[in-house]
Amino acid sequence: MTKILGIAGMGWLGLPLAQRLQYEGYQVKGTVTQSQKVNALKELGLEVYPMVVTERGVLGAVQSFLKDVSLLVVMIPPGLRRNTGSDYVLKMSYLLEEIGRAGTPRCIFISSTSVYGDAQGEVTEAHPPKPDTEAGRQLLQVEQLFFNSDFEATIVRFGGLLGGSRQPVRYLAGRKNLSGGDAPVNLIHREDCIGILLRIIKQGLFGHIFNAVYPAHPPKKIYYAEKALAMGLEAPSYSPEGLQVYKEVHSVNVPEILDYPFQKEI
Repeated sequence: MTKILGIAGMGWLGLPLAQRLQYEGYQVKGTVTQSQKVNALKELGLEVYPMVVTERGVLGAVQSFLKDVSLLVVMIPPGLRRNTGSDYVLKMSYLLEEIGRAGTPRCIFISSTSVYGDAQGEVTEAHPPKPDTEAGRQLLQVEQLFFNSDFEATIVRFGGLLGGSRQPVRYLAGRKNLSGGDAPVNLIHREDCIGILLRIIKQGLFGHIFNAVYPAHPPKKIYYAEKALAMGLEAPSYSPEGLQVYKEVHSVNVPEILDYPFQKEI
């Protein structure tokens, strides 16, 4: 069993992952960006450090966090959806320098299916990504940085995340004339995110890329209408443009390499 496991980014996914790992008998260390969260998480029995990755370097007690960590899970999102102009590649380069300095032997980098372009059609891990957004382009560069580092690395590309308070239909309810209604959804529930990461950790599966997306891909206009009805929300409406381009992300490696059966329907 891995002696000490680190989670860089103990948020919506990182915290429940840490709690599950604790339950499984692992010793867990983690980071948060806001120092006021440290004491609350320490009360849960977690060893937590404030850490912020910036374009000038990594701020906080990063080497104390990385000390004795034998497997690090990096789930620090690029935060580029608001067109901030942030240089995510530079930020993660600084983090990789710290990881190298600490001698951490294994890392799991949490990426996204945004590395695939919206017009790539059906893709699996065997298809080269062709990102068409700035976030996707920078994520792909960071994936390559992790794979080209001295430690063993595995990349997990999660689809759209849902679970708990995060329900994508809440952001779409009542909106009119949306585009892409015939395009398939590419989603995954948080419970399956945790299950997949646990399987990678327990089996020590490194040197791989995993697309982590639930295998059902209903059209957006049908899926979100059904979810809105179930939640008592006004369904979004889509323009009748027909399916021009689309992206449908499939995983070959999750069932074949991990032998993981998805547990939670989207």
